[in-house]
Amino acid sequence: MKKFVRFLFKIVVLLFAVAVVLDIVYTIVYVQSNCRSKIDYLYNSADEEYDVVFLGSSRVNNHFVPELFEKAGYKTFNFGITRSRLEESALQLKMMVERRYKIKNILLQVDLNINTNDHSEAIRSLFMPYLHQSVTIRNHYKNIPEYNKLLFIPFYRYMNYDARIGFREMYYSAIGKKTNVLEHKGFNPLGNKPGKMVPADLSKYYPKRNVAYEEIKQICKENNINLIAITTPMCMSTINRDYFNHIQKVYPEILRYENAVTEDRYFSTCGHLNKEGAEQFTEVILNDFKKHIFNN
Repeated sequence: MKKFVRFLFKIVVLLFAVAVVLDIVYTIVYVQSNCRSKIDYLYNSADEEYDVVFLGSSRVNNHFVPELFEKAGYKTFNFGITRSRLEESALQLKMMVERRYKIKNILLQVDLNINTNDHSEAIRSLFMPYLHQSVTIRNHYKNIPEYNKLLFIPFYRYMNYDARIGFREMYYSAIGKKTNVLEHKGFNPLGNKPGKMVPADLSKYYPKRNVAYEEIKQICKENNINLIAITTPMCMSTINRDYFNHIQKVYPEILRYENAVTEDRYFSTCGHLNKEGAEQFTEVILNDFKKHIFNN
């Protein structure tokens, strides 16, 4: 029995040691990578200066063309991330502050993402490699139920989020294999999808006061950043377009641009513009920006 207990103890110690080593190796790889996602790019940057930063979900990632702003003389970057929610946008902004970014204007998408105070598990995973290195990330997640396991159990975060930061992603990060997410200043264009446009159904959506949005407003105020919160285009066949009226009842300061582009030929799906539509929408925003409409 004693031999068995000793054997079991050795196995446990060995597994723990392996977990520690793997955790260290994975983390070393991730903290040196800056070509796979907008999160690793952000983590490995510092002292950037921007006239305009775009934040939000795929409805920013696929909708705003920074190169058009650059041609007009505004330094900008599209930090929109597909599937992210306002909680992740808030953390991105906190990291920018942590990394001493100087930002004049933040253009924040606030429309479908204000329907919930929940988070995106897929995007949360992308912050996990930096949990030990960043006080900002630790503070942001310190109240989630699994925080202690993620922070203190070696390699747990990589196993828990294996689909997004497991071996495959670590390997690609290690060899420096680039993705396309950082091309075109962070803008990822969509193509045209064949067939009839399928209407988006917002009948079960209802805007509510959002904790992360309130946090973003406070951070911008404290850091003298001009926050521009806007809605973004939806196809005209969208069910329950009255949803956007309710948004403005909750937050009157949110500017309405859901009708800025209306023709179906400019949409890839009902909720996402194609490349031509994104260029047209960006021009609308750029023209209003030049007119100082967004100035506080």
